[in-house]
Amino acid sequence: MPEAPHPISLLETLAAITGPAGLLAGADAAPMLADWRSLYQGAALGVLRPGSTEELSACVKACVAAGVPMVPQGGNTSMVGGATPDESGRQIVIALTRMNRVRSIDTTDMTMVVDAGLVLKTAQDVAREAGALFPLSLGAEGSATIGGVLSTNAGGNTTVRYGNARELMLGLECVMPDGTIWNGLRRLRKDNTGYALRHLMVGAEGTLGFITAAALRLFPLPREEAVALCAVADEAAALALFRRFRDQDEGAVRAFEYMSAGSMHLVLDHVPGVSLPLAERAQHYVLVDLASSRPHAGLRGLLEVVLEAAMEAGEVLDAALAESVAQRAAIWKLREEHPEGQKRAGASVKNDVSVPVSAVPEMIRRCSEALEKLIPGSRPVPFGHLGDGNIHMNLAQPPGMEGAAFLARSHDIMDCVNDIVRDYGGSFSAEHGIGRLKTDMMEDWRGGAELAAMQAIKAALDPLGLMNPGKVLP
Repeated sequence: MPEAPHPISLLETLAAITGPAGLLAGADAAPMLADWRSLYQGAALGVLRPGSTEELSACVKACVAAGVPMVPQGGNTSMVGGATPDESGRQIVIALTRMNRVRSIDTTDMTMVVDAGLVLKTAQDVAREAGALFPLSLGAEGSATIGGVLSTNAGGNTTVRYGNARELMLGLECVMPDGTIWNGLRRLRKDNTGYALRHLMVGAEGTLGFITAAALRLFPLPREEAVALCAVADEAAALALFRRFRDQDEGAVRAFEYMSAGSMHLVLDHVPGVSLPLAERAQHYVLVDLASSRPHAGLRGLLEVVLEAAMEAGEVLDAALAESVAQRAAIWKLREEHPEGQKRAGASVKNDVSVPVSAVPEMIRRCSEALEKLIPGSRPVPFGHLGDGNIHMNLAQPPGMEGAAFLARSHDIMDCVNDIVRDYGGSFSAEHGIGRLKTDMMEDWRGGAELAAMQAIKAALDPLGLMNPGKVLP
C-alpha cells in the first residue's frame, strides 16, 4: 500500500478537485460521522462531497495514491453502521448527496436515469409528475438516497409486489476502487452479455466501489387504491388474511404489514400526531394496501368482501377502511413510525430477519417466548413485511433497566433470534444489510464456498482494501 502523505496535503488535493463546497470538516462533518441509531461514533480526515462522477473519480484516485480508506455514504440512514467510519480518524467519508440530478425520464420505455445522491422521495415525486410510478417505498425515503438503497438492496413496504431495489434496477454507472469509471447505464430489459456486474454492486454496501447513477424501472400509476387497518386474532390469523387477499387477486396486493401490540402501542404512546382508528387496542394488527392500474378494478369491493369473510372466520376482529387520501396516509403513518416509537421508548435491539412466509407466525411466537425468557421483563416488539417473510423481530429494554446494560446484551439477543430463524432456513439480514454490526455472523452463516467467493471478488476488485473496510466481510 502506498505511504500516506500528510493528511493536510491530501485534503488540499481533494478540495482543489471538488471546490470549497466539496469538503467538510469539524462541526460541519460531525453529523455524518455517527449512524442513525447512535451505535457507532466514528472519526475521519473529513467528509468529501464530489459534485460529479468525474470529480469522484479524481478523488478516488487521489485517495488510492495516498492509501486512504474511503467510506461511501448516501443519506446516512443505515441501521447496521454501514456508512459510518471507524474510530481511527484515518478514513475519509465520501458522501454523494451533491450528485442529485435526474438525468432522463422516458415513460415509453418506463425508465428513469438518476444520480446516486438523489433522495428516494424526490425520485418518487419526479416519476409521479411524469405520470409514472417508482414503487420503492420505505420509512427513511425522505433521507435515503438512490445509491444507498441500491448499495444495500433495500426492500421496504412494497417488496411483495415489486421486489427489492435490485429488481427495480436496469443498469448502473460506478466509480471502481481504482478510480476508473464504469458506464453500465443500459436501459435494457434484456442484456445477456456475460457476468451481470451491476448485480455485484447492488447489495455490496460500498465495498466494491461507488454507485454514481442508476437506470431504474418505472410502472404505471395506480388508478385505484384501498387501505385498511385490521385488528386480527393472532399471528396465524394475519397470515390467513394475507392468503385470502392473495388468492382473490395477488396482483392487487401492494403491501401487507404485520404489527404486534408491543410495537404499535409504543407508537401510540410516544409519537405525536397519530391515533388508532379502531374501537379499542388489540394484540395484533395488519395493514392491507391494495392498488391497481386497471380501470374499474373494484378494490374497495374486494377489500370489503375479503374482510367480511375473514370476520366470519374469526380471523379479523375489527377493521377501519380509509375513506380518503388523508386517512390512507394516517394509517400508513402508524406503520412507518414504528422505528421512531421504539427509539423514543428507549433502547432496542433490532433483528432484521426473514423466513418463508408460511413460517412467520410460528417464528414470531417462538422468538417472543425465547426473548422474554432470555431477558425477563423485556418487551418483544415485532413488526414488518409479512407478505414477503421479513419481520423486524425487535426487543425493547425492560422498564427500569439501563439502556447501556441492555444494549450490552445485543449479540446474545441477536443470537437467540437467529438460532430460531435458522431452523426455518431463514436469513439473519433480510433488508438492512451487514454493515459493521453483523460481520461476525458471516462466517457461521455464509462460510465455505459462498464466503470464499465473496472474498475473492473483493480481493480482485479492491486489492488494497480501501473500499468501506470493516463492512460486510469478516
